[in-house]
Amino acid sequence: MLNLTVNGVAHDVEAPADMPLLWVLRDLLGLTGTKFGCGIAQCGACTVHVDGAPLRSCQLPVGTLGTRAVTTIEAIGETPAGARVQRAWLDHEVIQCGYCQSGQIMAAAALLAGTPAPDDADIAAAMSGNICRCGTYVRIREAIKKAAATP
Repeated sequence: MLNLTVNGVAHDVEAPADMPLLWVLRDLLGLTGTKFGCGIAQCGACTVHVDGAPLRSCQLPVGTLGTRAVTTIEAIGETPAGARVQRAWLDHEVIQCGYCQSGQIMAAAALLAGTPAPDDADIAAAMSGNICRCGTYVRIREAIKKAAATP
């Protein structure tokens, strides 16, 4: 039995320690906003925050979390940076197919939480591990800049 704190709520879950966090979130807790992409931590679709840091949940064994808190796309709007990012995403109509967007938003929110006024290089570095097959990178960058400029 593992005890996890996800989106501020404590959960007891029956899962093997080596089960990727992604499957605990999706299959055991019913939090399906975090997506399976490549399964090898290369595309960023499965990005969640663990104690505020963006991590790939598809390769993160749940048994390694300990007492660290997990935040998913379902609760990112409750953080100041996450709420600004979500508003900017809508304002710039970033989403096309939408599949990668939960991971993109999680990466952007982590960037703004740590770097409130990122420049282009900061944005490129923070978002480089998140792949969008629709190619919405220009709108993503503009949305991050708008979120950064929004009080």
